[in-house]
Amino acid sequence: MSTATHKSWGDGVFRALTISFAIGILLLFAAIIASLWHESLPSIHKFGFSFLTSEAWNPVKDDFGAYISIVGTLVSTLLAMLIAVPISIGVALFLAELAPEWMKAPFGTAIELLAAIPSIVYGMWGLFVLSPLMADHVQPWLADYLGFLPFFKGPAMGIGMLTAGLVLALMILPFIASVTRDVFLMVPQNLKEAAYGMGCTTWEVVRDIMIPYGKKGIAGAVFLGMGRALGETMAITFVIGNAYHLSWSLFAPGNSIASTLANEFTEADSDIYLSSLVELGLVLFLITFIVLGLAQLWLKRGNQGGGR
Repeated sequence: MSTATHKSWGDGVFRALTISFAIGILLLFAAIIASLWHESLPSIHKFGFSFLTSEAWNPVKDDFGAYISIVGTLVSTLLAMLIAVPISIGVALFLAELAPEWMKAPFGTAIELLAAIPSIVYGMWGLFVLSPLMADHVQPWLADYLGFLPFFKGPAMGIGMLTAGLVLALMILPFIASVTRDVFLMVPQNLKEAAYGMGCTTWEVVRDIMIPYGKKGIAGAVFLGMGRALGETMAITFVIGNAYHLSWSLFAPGNSIASTLANEFTEADSDIYLSSLVELGLVLFLITFIVLGLAQLWLKRGNQGGGR
């Protein structure tokens, strides 16, 4: 067999393998959707679209709705993003541009190790350490100084939506920070040196060179963290309170789709109960898919000159 024929045969095999892998991913995606849809059919037929708008969750009467869990999922994720994103970008900037050389490696390794900690450990830490701290110090302080806002009213119990948001923020922070740091390190050194040579300050280089160049990569890191926050289960189950009611107060306990599934899946004692839980999983799957899909569309329409 000639060298040219051997290369052609090898390229064909490699191409077939990569195509089969890609098709396999699509088939897996379709299988998950089909399975969730099939198991959700009893709930879909009984409740219809009202499942998404109903606040009911009564296993005794087989009356179920996803609205409270959907709101809890979105609110806890939003809180986590508001806390984690600015801190993550600050950490990434420090490690990429400001930290002395001897500090970059150990701090970077520490950030990556935080990303490897199991979620249940974060949940236990949140319950036994963060919740008492919130109840004794943080929530009373917020109530004293910001109690005129409806978000910071009510008894300081420690567990609740605010604590869940903080735990989620701590979990996704290492992911966003490590990816953003790598994006900043990809900024061409000659661009920064040219800016410094023109008399720019460090802040001006960061604002006008590093962030604009890496904005698409930063956005990708943010959406990676958002995807992790939307589907997180054990960490948030420990501290969110698992209560089926809505409140403007961030001190109040709440619920999320993932925590509902974790708490009740093994207790489902009727077909409609189990089907409603599976439909909750389908709703979470679709929410994540829609959010990340819109993120991809936004990235594609962004500035093509940004870092990737």
